[in-house]
Amino acid sequence: QVQLVESGGGLVQAGGSLRLSCAASGRTFRTYVMGWFCQAPGKEREFVAGISWSGGTTYYRDSVKGRFTISRDNAKNMVYLQMNSLKAEDTAVYYCAASRSVLKVVSSTGSYDYWGQGTQVTVSS
Repeated sequence: QVQLVESGGGLVQAGGSLRLSCAASGRTFRTYVMGWFCQAPGKEREFVAGISWSGGTTYYRDSVKGRFTISRDNAKNMVYLQMNSLKAEDTAVYYCAASRSVLKVVSSTGSYDYWGQGTQVTVSS
């Protein structure tokens, strides 16, 4: 079992930055593909970014490329999402997720086995 706890959300003006953190429990964290997802009111949960177990491969959805950066620290069991140049449309609850069953970054929610409780990000225009 892996437990994930997100932090770092909040209210920020458009153009500002936030850094989300995800703390993971468990010795096998370093073997998992990790992802960040978001869910806005009335919408489905969507993939934002993912990172391979080694951190050597990252993948982003088109709308955040060049603005968001995902990273991980396996020694600390942490995953981060640095969000710059935030826009009002980035407003959502952001979730950290872990997959034990894939070998590379994937964007489907069904491929992730563990989820955090989410952290709210609100960008005012």
